[in-house]
Amino acid sequence: MDDFIIRAMIAGLAVALLTGPLGCLVVWRRMAYFGDTLAHSALLGVALSILWGIHPVLGAALLGLVIAISLVWLQRHRDLATDTMLGILAHTSLGLGLVVIAVLQSSGMRIDLNAFLFGDILAVSQNEMWLIIASVVTLFPVIGWIWRPMIAISIHEDLAKVEGISVLKIRLVFMLLMAVVVAVAMKITGILLITALLIIPAAAARKFSHSPEQMALIAMLLGMIAVVAGMMGSLQWDTPTGPSIVLAAAALFFASRLKKRS
Repeated sequence: MDDFIIRAMIAGLAVALLTGPLGCLVVWRRMAYFGDTLAHSALLGVALSILWGIHPVLGAALLGLVIAISLVWLQRHRDLATDTMLGILAHTSLGLGLVVIAVLQSSGMRIDLNAFLFGDILAVSQNEMWLIIASVVTLFPVIGWIWRPMIAISIHEDLAKVEGISVLKIRLVFMLLMAVVVAVAMKITGILLITALLIIPAAAARKFSHSPEQMALIAMLLGMIAVVAGMMGSLQWDTPTGPSIVLAAAALFFASRLKKRS
């Protein structure tokens, strides 16, 4: 097997390990739109990183952090619903990102926009592979730290406050985690499809799980199966790899709908 395929497989499987438990939290908190907002903002982060000469993953992560902190600040003003604020942030950052990229391209700079929008996992370099692995090693303990508090917040936020959980701090850490994971994973499925890798395996896992931890483990397993199946299908039929991974995850989800809840 070629080296680039091995690197891509390792990177994809590592990302699935992160998106599994985080996706479960997103599903429980009904924050799929927040994932979309971070994904849209990642394009602006990529554009600014090219402009400033830094790594696109770093630029996307930093912009995601700004969006997450902005959302926490905006949520303190109750005159707008959260989904409205997310819509404003998502489309503003996407529009600004496209404008910045257009300006850069008009100045003679060549930018492969499709690679960022739809992913290019087969082009993952060795350094990028190690970056993704390092992200898994670094972020997994943080996910473990917020896991129980996030479950408590998802069940009943006011009761979690009474139990002494710092809801604002835990929510902010969760949002920052999401921002970093979106930035790291955009190379795999692309900016437009990263939310699917977060949501679909977690949604499919609900049919097979009886506890939060079991759901997280099954979501990770289904995400890894989707990565392998999508890559194999892409190589077999010469289809785009990122979208193929998403379609494999979708197939697993629809297959899970056939199982009767025990």
